[in-house]
Amino acid sequence: MTATQVETKQFQAETRKVLDIVINSLYTERDIFVRELVSNAADALEKFRHQSLLEKIEFDSHVPLEITIDCDDKNHTLTITDTGIGMTREELETNLGTIAHSGSQHFFEQLAEAAKKDVNLIGQFGVGFYSVFMAAKNVRVQTRSWDGSEGWEWSSDGGGSYTIGPCPGLHRGTRIIIELKDDAHTYASKFTIERIIQQYSTFVPFPVKVEGKKVNTVQAIWSRSKAEITDEEYNEFYKFIGNAVDEPFYRFHFSADAPLSINALVYVPKENFEVLGMGRMQPGVNLYCQKVLIDQHSENILPEWLRFLKGVVDSEDLPLNISRQSLQDNALVIKLRKVLTKRVIRFFAEEAERDAGKYLEFWKTFGIFIKEGMTSDFEHRTDLAKLLRFESSASEPGVMISLDEYVGRMKEGQDKIYFINGPSRAAVEYGPYVEMFKKRGVEIFYTLDPIDDFVLNHLGEYDGKKLVSADRADLSLPESTEAPADTATDEQQVEPLADAVATSLCRWMKEVLGERIQEVKTSDRLVDSPAMIVNVDGFMTSSMERILKASGQTEAFGIGSKKDMEINTRSNLIKRLATLRESDADFARDLVEQLYDNAMIQAGLLVDPMIMVRRNYRILERAADVSSQTE
Repeated sequence: MTATQVETKQFQAETRKVLDIVINSLYTERDIFVRELVSNAADALEKFRHQSLLEKIEFDSHVPLEITIDCDDKNHTLTITDTGIGMTREELETNLGTIAHSGSQHFFEQLAEAAKKDVNLIGQFGVGFYSVFMAAKNVRVQTRSWDGSEGWEWSSDGGGSYTIGPCPGLHRGTRIIIELKDDAHTYASKFTIERIIQQYSTFVPFPVKVEGKKVNTVQAIWSRSKAEITDEEYNEFYKFIGNAVDEPFYRFHFSADAPLSINALVYVPKENFEVLGMGRMQPGVNLYCQKVLIDQHSENILPEWLRFLKGVVDSEDLPLNISRQSLQDNALVIKLRKVLTKRVIRFFAEEAERDAGKYLEFWKTFGIFIKEGMTSDFEHRTDLAKLLRFESSASEPGVMISLDEYVGRMKEGQDKIYFINGPSRAAVEYGPYVEMFKKRGVEIFYTLDPIDDFVLNHLGEYDGKKLVSADRADLSLPESTEAPADTATDEQQVEPLADAVATSLCRWMKEVLGERIQEVKTSDRLVDSPAMIVNVDGFMTSSMERILKASGQTEAFGIGSKKDMEINTRSNLIKRLATLRESDADFARDLVEQLYDNAMIQAGLLVDPMIMVRRNYRILERAADVSSQTE
């Protein structure tokens, strides 16, 4: 090529502006330029593949469709070659000298007009190409069109001009020769290039060879029909994408054309690594655009509470050159996030219906994430509520039921869903709060996880039924329509304290307990237990208060409100207390204090152990004295 055959031309003003944006602002990671060039190469190969379907191509028809990359770490150059459709001089100048005249875009528009919707193209050659100047001090593009016409070379240092001239002896396709900047010599290393290809372009649908070795060996199976993918292929892909050695617990393969083009393949692992003490999980779903990685471990494509999922989401509606920063605010990404979240929730609901036993296994491992979503994802809270599972007074130990199951067997006249929190099922069932529920045959949820009360209070109601904690002071239960079951204490046969005596006793107990209790009153809920603590605040449960105190958030949430204490006037202990207050006031005061501490412990609230222990010794000494006097 002689000097007289080479023309020097100036970039258009808008092109120079875009160059500056691309190099300095659009991309935050330098590695991206390799991804962009490989994507453009795949685009050119796809164009040629389609063209070969339309007409018989004679020129270089024997040349395989592939991308080759050569690294010269001595001369600090990187060469990327494709055997795709190539470019004429006019196309070369239009695509590389002018922004907004993308060959891909123009080609796609032509196809759309012709209703040729079977072609899958990547990106826009114009803007993405210029990312090369983040690492290049000079770039040469050698290309020859599929029609066999003369080859051409385009060259530029990314400044204000470029040169273009003939380049004989080329095969079909495009070769990009990159002379690297002094601080970019690492891109002449095959190990660096292999790493980048495996990270961003491993699913490109054409062979990518680095120094003769094919490096994209894993298929993008998410783009294939589910019917043609074997379980083995699904499992092997999970091991690759999730860096796992075992098989997944669930897999979810989802495709849609509206409102967005989406291909998603998502897995649920078998283990919850957060519970295993391995720290907070990093989001495990990668975002792709037409098999090219856009955002690895994406924080934008799914809500944080779904971070335990592994897999890929691919949408050709997203712009390939979208920056990681703009993903968060991109309207298409927001829409994609909503669609995917709804479909994932629906998938779990369908699995729960299809195989309740397996879903319960999932719930025991990953239910904590669903609960997190209940407290943080207002938009999907109603749908998430269908996934909740709890033990109940009507279920066997270890068996959990849904809110729908509870509502389906509610008693006639019951308009509330009841729950009570405790450290274990045994602790709940032996506590005072479920006594009246058992007597009246009203089902109650056992919430055995400290976060459960926050979850249900955030939900507020379900299916028009208010969710109510059994430790509320204003609790009212529906009357039983069934014959009462036999109880250890037959209330009908035990006379309560006279009203006047009970009123006086409550007043005196309030004086003993002072500011710790707002009111002491008689209970219509207690059956066997002598006393219990109830919350005047209809929102804050004892479990919630305990968690907030432990986390030091009592002031922010106004914790410290007084509670009521309810006493069972049929209890022998309470009756004896009414007598003792007259005959042995000091001992009676100790009993009141102990009743209060016992009730607080049963409510899951803290008491001063040292004070309680000293008091217990006094009570034990008194019991021992009485025992010795009767011998």
